[in-house]
Parts: sequence; C-alpha cells; structure tokens
Amino acid sequence: MTGDQSSWVEPTPARPLGSESVLTAAQVASWRERGFALVDGVFAASLIEAALDAARQAFPEAGSTAAERVTDFGSTGRMQFPARSDAVNALTLEPRLLRAISELLDAPVLDLRLTQSDLWAKYGRENRAGGARDNSDQRIHVDYPNHTLTHPPPWHSPEAVELILYLSDVEVCGGATALVPREGDDDDAYSWPITNTPGVGGLDWVNDRESAETYLEGAAPAVAKWRAEQLYPREQRARYRTGSVLFYRHDLWHRGTPLEPGVRRLVQNMTFRLARSEWISTLQTGWAWAMYRPSAPMERLIARLSVEQRCVLGFPKPGDGYWTRETIDAVEARYGPYGIEMAPYRAALDEAAS
Repeated sequence: MTGDQSSWVEPTPARPLGSESVLTAAQVASWRERGFALVDGVFAASLIEAALDAARQAFPEAGSTAAERVTDFGSTGRMQFPARSDAVNALTLEPRLLRAISELLDAPVLDLRLTQSDLWAKYGRENRAGGARDNSDQRIHVDYPNHTLTHPPPWHSPEAVELILYLSDVEVCGGATALVPREGDDDDAYSWPITNTPGVGGLDWVNDRESAETYLEGAAPAVAKWRAEQLYPREQRARYRTGSVLFYRHDLWHRGTPLEPGVRRLVQNMTFRLARSEWISTLQTGWAWAMYRPSAPMERLIARLSVEQRCVLGFPKPGDGYWTRETIDAVEARYGPYGIEMAPYRAALDEAAS
C-alpha cells in the first residue's frame, strides 16, 4: 500500500475472547468522541472463516461479466439477514458483538434493536458504469439520511451504532474507508446541523465523488468550498484486515474509496439502534418475511436464540406488557416444535404477579 503513514487508522485489539467486556475504554472513547473505532478480535476466527466460505460462493468472482455490473451497495437480498447461511446469521447476533454495541451506547443488550445486516461484494473496476450513483469512489457523506426519518441527536446523545465487518484485507484489496475524525465540540466539520451533503436539504442525491463535487460547485458553491476545505484534506483511512470491525456513527463524515482493479472485497454492514429510537428505520425486508421459507429456518433460529438475541430482533422481552398466560402459551405453540424455551417469560410474569 502507498500513502502517508500518518493518514492511516490502525486497528487495535478487542479484549480477549471470554472477557466479560469486549471493547477497551480507549475504543469506546474513540467512538464516542472521534466518531469511530477500528477493532480487531471481536469475532472468533473460525466464525469469520465459515462466513467467508458462504460469501465466496454467493458472489461472482472478480473480473467476471457479472462483477462488472455491480456498481452499488448491497447484496440485492441474497445475504441480508436472515441469510441462507447460519454463519452469516451468527455474525449478526454474536453475543460478543451485541455486548460491544451495548458498551458503545451504554445500554443493555435487551434495549438494542437490529435495523440492518447485509453481506455484500464490492469490485475493483476501471470504469464508472454506475454513473452519478456509482459506488467505486464515493463522495464524502454521512449515513443518517437513509437510516432515520429525523436528524441524529446532539453528538453526546448517540442512538445508533453502524459497523463494517471486513472479510478481506486492505493490503490486497485497497478500498480503505476514509474517515474524518471529529476533533472536539468546536470542530467546524461537525457544526450543527449536519446538512452539507448530497441528498439533504434540497440537494440532489449523487454518490460518485467527481460527479457530486461538480454538481455542488454549480448548485451550492459555498457547500462545495466548505467540503473541499473542511472534509477531504482531513481524511484518514482504515487499515482493515480480515475480521476487523469499523464501529462508526450515522453522523460521521466518511466515504468508500476505489479498490485495486480486478479484486473483490467482501464486507458485512450492520446497524443497531436503541429500542426507543423508532424513527431509525429497518433498512431491509423485515425478519418475519423469512417465515415463509421452506424448512422453517427463521422459526428454528428464533427458537434457539437467547432471550437477549431475540430482543435485538424486536421480540418482546420477559416482563413486557405483551406477555400474558395466553400469549406465552400461544408463542410456545408456534415455536414449541423447534425447541423454544419459554421459562424466562413465565418466570417474569409470575414475579410481576407476586
């Protein structure tokens, strides 16, 4: 890889597998203050490798005709949660990951909700076949416009964690995610509100960097000048490895950069919000839609998940007002053949009645 070494963000190790907490105090502080943390060791290597095996089979090889047509984000449904891969689903609901999200948001896992999980491929291409919407060399942006109906709250009251799990290595692929670290409450790059980006405040949605900045020079020259002075010169790039996780925020300035020609990069994007923040939308088809799949994979998954993991999908927690003797029996009738254990829900109901 080339470039100024001082412009790179290096990954730091999570706490060891088996530790009660997952992230170090410095990693939590980096996410809360700078807007991101690049972390190695969140997942066991065996789980990463199992998910990689499924991902390699799901997407075209680099250089193929099919690969050349991929110019945008996402798997077009193939690897969205719940995916047809147990390993990919396990990554989404891995207890260590959920604990890490809990640490960043300072909220119990029971109060987290999944809104996005999609494993997808990006390809190194010489062309920009996607035009103004091409994702190869993105304009610098924030992610909140297509996640929330509102605007992120003030910086010190975050309500969601977005993350990229890299299943490839930057030394092979290139395509490092570019980041603009926030530098304190008076940082001009993070002045309120955060609107100087295509797709917000009446500006057209343009993804390709050159197309976006050319458009802004004509439509909003002051915005274009501000971005050229405040954002691009401050970019730092994430030196990801296979298994690295970039935890970041909906209000972080960042962008995707071009891959090396002729390579395929695999990543999994996920988002978790606070349960109370209902204005943050689920970004893909709801989980219950998978209940129509043959062999009942979603029903089997629900039955074997822990109470906390179910809650992350929106399943009511023990003690919730939904639960009565009748609803517990009814849910048990639905999932009983797959082995669900309803004792925690009955125990919470009995405790409330005593």
